[in-house]
Amino acid sequence: MDDRVRRLVVVSAGVSDPSSTRMLADRTAGKALQALQRSGEVTAQVVELAPIALGIARALVSGHLDDSVQEAVDKIAAADGLIVSTPVYKAGVSGLFKAFVDVLDDDLIIATPVILAATAGSERHAMVVDEQMRPLFAFLRALPVPTSLFAAPSDWASPAFGRRIERAAAELAHLVEAGIGAGIADSGWDGYQHRFAGNATRSQQSVDDVDFSTDLMRLANGGRSHPSP
Repeated sequence: MDDRVRRLVVVSAGVSDPSSTRMLADRTAGKALQALQRSGEVTAQVVELAPIALGIARALVSGHLDDSVQEAVDKIAAADGLIVSTPVYKAGVSGLFKAFVDVLDDDLIIATPVILAATAGSERHAMVVDEQMRPLFAFLRALPVPTSLFAAPSDWASPAFGRRIERAAAELAHLVEAGIGAGIADSGWDGYQHRFAGNATRSQQSVDDVDFSTDLMRLANGGRSHPSP
């Protein structure tokens, strides 16, 4: 057994009550928790976007995160694994979901394992997860698991869909247990472009955190990238 406490965070952009988007996220989280609990302690938290929609909209315009949005961002920043679930409208992810992602720092979830999930009223939207969500999280440099999840009304009672959820949950659990994400982020952190005073757990928060000896910083100060011998 591993003594580390792993943190799983579920992000749901569902707006109805009850929400099929939240139902898919919860069902997936349940399977992921079962898989992770076999090797140690795990906690789970849920970030519901609908109650903080106004704060997200304000953050998009002002760049300022109010307390509710900052709390959601902090949970995600500390996560060892993510499950993100959105409804699909008009052949695309929901505006609320995309707006929240736009608020996040680009380096907030570098190498964080994530399950991508979506729901819709028609099977015609099945490719939205891999055509839109997967590139979006690739841009954020996260680690989406190989198996994506999409649920139309006909899928909920399908044994095959249940097995697909279990497969995605197992993939997430293996990545989290192996610590692959943390290893990638730790070894490559200095090579990524970061936002100063951002929300990422390793971001530089003050001038004392800045490494002025790098080639880029020497150039910015009028020096040479590689000092002459």
